[in-house]
Amino acid sequence: NTLNAISTLVLQKDTKSANTMLTKLSQFLRYSLDNDPLDQVSLQFELNSVRLYLDIEKVRFEERLRIEIDVADDALQAMVPSMLLQPLIENSIKHAVARSEDGGLIAIRAKVNGDKLVIIVEDDGPGITDGSTLVAADSSSGGVGLKNIQNRLKEIYSDAHSLAFSSGSPQGCIVTVVIPYE
Repeated sequence: NTLNAISTLVLQKDTKSANTMLTKLSQFLRYSLDNDPLDQVSLQFELNSVRLYLDIEKVRFEERLRIEIDVADDALQAMVPSMLLQPLIENSIKHAVARSEDGGLIAIRAKVNGDKLVIIVEDDGPGITDGSTLVAADSSSGGVGLKNIQNRLKEIYSDAHSLAFSSGSPQGCIVTVVIPYE
């Protein structure tokens, strides 16, 4: 999708936007290739990579993609698995933003709650009926992101984590990740 968007910008002779998008794509790909999926990075570092991804998506969706980020200061230094947030955000873009003529909102929130880090990715799309169905649908459509997150969280934290999917009110999907605060 990103390469198609860049191609369109080149055909439209919008070389400045195409170059900006290529640079961000390059930085994002470098981040994803340089970090082992089982490595941990600070949440601040993870958010920086997510911003690169979101900047790329903003070129595609323009004002249709709205983002809110609300992360408590003490959560920024928490250690999280690298590439934890991007698949969750990609899922929201695919199922909420891209399917709506008006686009949608994706909110990323994080806070420390005792000895736990709580991360929430929420969208205002149509929502879900069952979180396990969402993971199964992701896998059956060729997607591996949600199952990959489940497997990595299990590998890193054993049973000391949770990954929950729920519907928002009145609509939307809420993904809540709870991991030890390190």
